[in-house]
Amino acid sequence: METAPVMLQERQKKPKWLRVKLPVGKKYTELRGLVDKYKLNTICTSGSCPNMGECWGEGTATFMILGNICTRSCGFCGVKTGRPETVEWDEPEKVARSIKIMSIKHAVITSVDRDDLKDGGSIIWAETVDAIRRANPTTTLETLIPDFQGNTQQIDRIIAVHPEVVSHNMETVRRLTREVRIQAKYDRSLEVLRYLKENGMRTKTGLMLGLGETEEEVIQTMKDLQGVGLDVLTIGQYLQPTKKHLPLKEFVTPEQFKKYETLGLEMGFMYVESGPLVRSSYKAHKHAK
Repeated sequence: METAPVMLQERQKKPKWLRVKLPVGKKYTELRGLVDKYKLNTICTSGSCPNMGECWGEGTATFMILGNICTRSCGFCGVKTGRPETVEWDEPEKVARSIKIMSIKHAVITSVDRDDLKDGGSIIWAETVDAIRRANPTTTLETLIPDFQGNTQQIDRIIAVHPEVVSHNMETVRRLTREVRIQAKYDRSLEVLRYLKENGMRTKTGLMLGLGETEEEVIQTMKDLQGVGLDVLTIGQYLQPTKKHLPLKEFVTPEQFKKYETLGLEMGFMYVESGPLVRSSYKAHKHAK
């Protein structure tokens, strides 16, 4: 079974279902003003997320820790690769303060990969969750973590602070993993999700489509995720950040995304968010309930 994609033509415009409306609303305007005034660092603004207005209106925002330079060079990602800067040990308090200023009800925390650090950045991760809890005791949390190279001691630090949701993105199907996530491994990511689930976490992952995967491969990936007890699955459209990144092979139709959503719910996932504009943190507040 293969996806019936809308194949790309050179210089073809995005289909109508990928056209994003400008964020509006009183809540968005208020938060945008606070972000600008206090120079707060959200991945929502720096990543130009298409769902920013909707998420902010629901009191959800995403923050990236451990700098903005990654030690890995994934073919899909727009984050800069290179030698990361020194760890800022006061960063947990800064993030906690940002969440308090913005009155965030549900925060998603993510990071670059820090393979240069002995702890993989896991100490800062845990301290960030603790700092947020101290300053914002009613805020729920999702941690979108790297694979920590499969090191369970580092993963245990995340488990110990017990965020409501722990997410780790598979990103793509097995066949394309080596090309899409150059330093990552498909089975290692599955084992990270399995380990988290076996230790009492609510687990979540994200897939992006349009890189040349088939419907059969997507369904097999969903089965693999079901096999490790995954709770929440998000599926969205890959969009090429620059000409240097992996080329976009296809625009997947809304109907195909809906098919995956229906199938995922039938397979037993707790939540499935599947659509062209879906990103990892889309409707994240709902997944913490």
